[in-house]
Amino acid sequence: MKKEAVILLNMGGPNNLDEVEMFLKNMFADKNILTMKSSALRKIIGGLIVFNRTESSQEIYRQLGGKSPIVDHTKNLVQKLQTRLGENVIVDFVMRYTPPFAQEVIERLNKEDVDKIYLIPLYPQQSSTTTKSSLEDFEESYHNNDGNAVLVEIKHFFENKTYNKAILESIKETISLDAYEDFDIIFSAHGLPKKIIDAGDVYEKHVNKHVQILKKMLQEEKMDFHEVHLAYQSKVGPMEWLKPSLDEKLETVRNRGVIIFPLAFTIDNSETDFELEIEYREIAEELGFKDYRVCRCPNDSELFVDTLEEIYQKMK
Repeated sequence: MKKEAVILLNMGGPNNLDEVEMFLKNMFADKNILTMKSSALRKIIGGLIVFNRTESSQEIYRQLGGKSPIVDHTKNLVQKLQTRLGENVIVDFVMRYTPPFAQEVIERLNKEDVDKIYLIPLYPQQSSTTTKSSLEDFEESYHNNDGNAVLVEIKHFFENKTYNKAILESIKETISLDAYEDFDIIFSAHGLPKKIIDAGDVYEKHVNKHVQILKKMLQEEKMDFHEVHLAYQSKVGPMEWLKPSLDEKLETVRNRGVIIFPLAFTIDNSETDFELEIEYREIAEELGFKDYRVCRCPNDSELFVDTLEEIYQKMK
């Protein structure tokens, strides 16, 4: 009996401190991240970025226990989804910039009698910098390894109701027994340079639509926050990025409690566990916030497993 495979795609993160440089090198060698046409110029600029950021990035991961949390969370998610889908469906994952890479997973798939491979990028909103990059990487590697299964892909799932229920569940857990009206909520999406959006990337449109969907669901659930905001995190370099930045947004809601939900991530990583939990917490404390809380990503929650099972069934 022919098998199917569900492959979850994500950016990845260092499995140890020695992989930090690899992570940065691979990221800044990606033509979807550094978008200049000249590969030679990309190599020079990417090399400078890696040289300047490796040591500080290693310190971040040192504070997180010596590795990114993304791989362990993903392994747990894969195990739960595998249990759901049964033995005739192979569930695995591929990371874009750190192991496991597409090549090694494809080699395993080629040893099985796989008829169809369902590719699910774990980015809720579509972007050339994430979705396109991960899909291209897998598909190119698969064809270079003489794969003959049918590849089926999905490019976004921010409109999926079950997924958005997973988000609301995380928010509820973070609020606990406190009153919603005592807090503002900020949906914090990963930022992008404005020039990528101007070149036709749909990410900003998807983020805006996603916030509107969630605002409606919050109202339906009587989760009546004082105010709902959108902001963008992780800006680096001198270029113009999507606005408002999270630090700018925090200045407009200070002296109240604030809940942060990391809108662009499904799995916790350094940008949630370090950037939001540590760096932006320091900013919030300096601004005088009486309460600052960061929601967990869906990770391996039952509702996120439900979401992925639902997506797989709809792709068939």
